[in-house]
Amino acid sequence: MDPDDALLPISALQHLIFCRRQCALIHLEGQWAENRLTAEGRVLHRRVHEGPSETRGGVRLARRVPLRSLRLGLFGVADLVEMHPPPGQQAGAWREVALNATGSPSPTFTGWRMVPVESKRGRAKRSDCDRIQLCAQALCLEEMLAVVVEEGAIFYGKPKRREAVIFDAGLRRVTEAAARELHALVTSGRTPPPETGPKCRSCSLRQTCLPEASADAKAWLSREVSVAFQEGGSA
Repeated sequence: MDPDDALLPISALQHLIFCRRQCALIHLEGQWAENRLTAEGRVLHRRVHEGPSETRGGVRLARRVPLRSLRLGLFGVADLVEMHPPPGQQAGAWREVALNATGSPSPTFTGWRMVPVESKRGRAKRSDCDRIQLCAQALCLEEMLAVVVEEGAIFYGKPKRREAVIFDAGLRRVTEAAARELHALVTSGRTPPPETGPKCRSCSLRQTCLPEASADAKAWLSREVSVAFQEGGSA
């Protein structure tokens, strides 16, 4: 079996943290719907990806970098990776990032400082979903290129501000745990019940998920069971 066949998209980690049911609807059932938020995000990523790779001030800016981690079972694409050469090495002595067919790390970038940068349309979220997604990109780069990636950044479109993300031991543990949970969810083949809350208002799959209807049905069933139990007890 080709190991790549078992890989899951890095983007699924964000879906998982946001809502396990949404994650299952997308990655188990193949459901997808677009709303204003997802459309704006898609356009933003397209603009970032269409930009050319270039060198600025001795730093290589590589766009749409393919990513893969056989250890975590993840694959994806980095919007942008800032590639800082080691002291004394010219920026022109770089090579395009390419996935090694054997999955073994490449020594090409030993000593380089890699900074993955992810673009998001809105503002920073309360949850760690964006940071976990970015950390997963860093872990892929480490495995692919035999480097240590210490930090990255997220550019948020609303404030038009870049937020630094440090890949410390805690964030790495949470990211690896999320990857394991994602694989467990997909392997189970089961879509979790709705998790109703404020997040449902911004979910593009709301009409597919129908969280309110599911909650009403659950409440009705609970009442019916309670009534039946009471009537049975009084008979």
